[in-house]
Amino acid sequence: MPNTPAIDTWLAPASAASSPSAALWTLDGLRGADPVLGFAIVLLVAVVLGEALHRRLHLPRMLGHMITGALASPLAFRLLERTDLDPWKPLIDLAIGVLVFELGSRIRPRWLIDNPAVALTCVLEGAFAGICVTVVLHAMGAPLVSAVLAGAVAMSTSPVITLGLVHELRPRGQVTERLLITTSINCVLTMVAIKAWRVLAAADAPSWSDELLVAAFGAVFVVAGSFILGLAAGWLLSKLTELVRGDAAAPVLQIAVVILAAMLAAQWKLSPLLALLVAGMTARRKMGHALTVEPHLGSAGAALGVLLFISLGMLFTLDGVMTLWPWVVAIIVARLVGKALAVSLLAKSSGMSMRQGLALILALQPMSSLAVLLTADTLGWTAELPGIDPQMLQALLVATTVLHLVGPMLTQWSLKTLADECPHAKTKDT
Repeated sequence: MPNTPAIDTWLAPASAASSPSAALWTLDGLRGADPVLGFAIVLLVAVVLGEALHRRLHLPRMLGHMITGALASPLAFRLLERTDLDPWKPLIDLAIGVLVFELGSRIRPRWLIDNPAVALTCVLEGAFAGICVTVVLHAMGAPLVSAVLAGAVAMSTSPVITLGLVHELRPRGQVTERLLITTSINCVLTMVAIKAWRVLAAADAPSWSDELLVAAFGAVFVVAGSFILGLAAGWLLSKLTELVRGDAAAPVLQIAVVILAAMLAAQWKLSPLLALLVAGMTARRKMGHALTVEPHLGSAGAALGVLLFISLGMLFTLDGVMTLWPWVVAIIVARLVGKALAVSLLAKSSGMSMRQGLALILALQPMSSLAVLLTADTLGWTAELPGIDPQMLQALLVATTVLHLVGPMLTQWSLKTLADECPHAKTKDT
């Protein structure tokens, strides 16, 4: 008879031969279960917990998803190992790519030309945050190379968390528009800074002048190449949409273009992040209101979004927090000060009130490692950063964990209460 897999091989723990008494509903049984089955169970728990936190405490659903991932990770119950995420990396990259493309489709580049103060704010808030973090950490004794990397990562705001909250709250207003465009720009700046850091970190001090030239050329190549690829992907989507009519085909075309652009960017050593942002902006520019981008590009993308937040939760770590807390606090506070300084200086000239400026400052707090994740081969992205001080790296990971948990609540409060741009969310709450 042919060998056909039975359903009970999915439901039985992988270690059943060695521990037949371990039932699936016990911790030992769950730990030994097939990783696919384990992820399915974690996915169910994440959706239920996210909905419960949203209904009972009015917290963002993504918090429940990330907390579920953290509880399933070695941080808590060790139901899944972080290495179990690696086979899912292509799907997680697709979830990120879908969100980044959608973010690009929501951006209005013309605004940056009409209001140069907005463009300057987008650049300076990331630069000031990176400089403040670098200077403070180096003054506290961190190696310069490691402090510079921490500053580069601290520049960015998480586009995944930002867009997830925009989907949930449906805000409309100046703060929301500035949040989206600022998040996009500082993520691109982070990507360029990290690529330059890798070149300089691998160089010897006497040859830094030569390596600076190489780093500058490499950054120009990555930015220009990614921009051209994004233009081509956006143009391709607009032409294909003209040929294929029907609302049902639109998400399929968009996902196909996202995959194509991301794969080509990775193969050509470009930036998938920048290419997908430009693709979204180009498609919006060429198609206008004819471009309909559903949140997450449809229900399948929404499932990938939940998987993405679970994965982010599984990467949470608090190891060494009792000894590294001065560096962790320094990263969080210096980053906040840098962003606050830039936004406050340019708030009036860019057309914002101080209340709106404060809302934007707090909304920008979720920190992102996206620029590293999209260029890493696995979700163990720390292996992609050779030469960094291990303690500094751990402090950066802990700070990212804290801001992934606290940041969504700050962003939600900023958009709903300070900026008062979420009438739909208020109606549902009442």
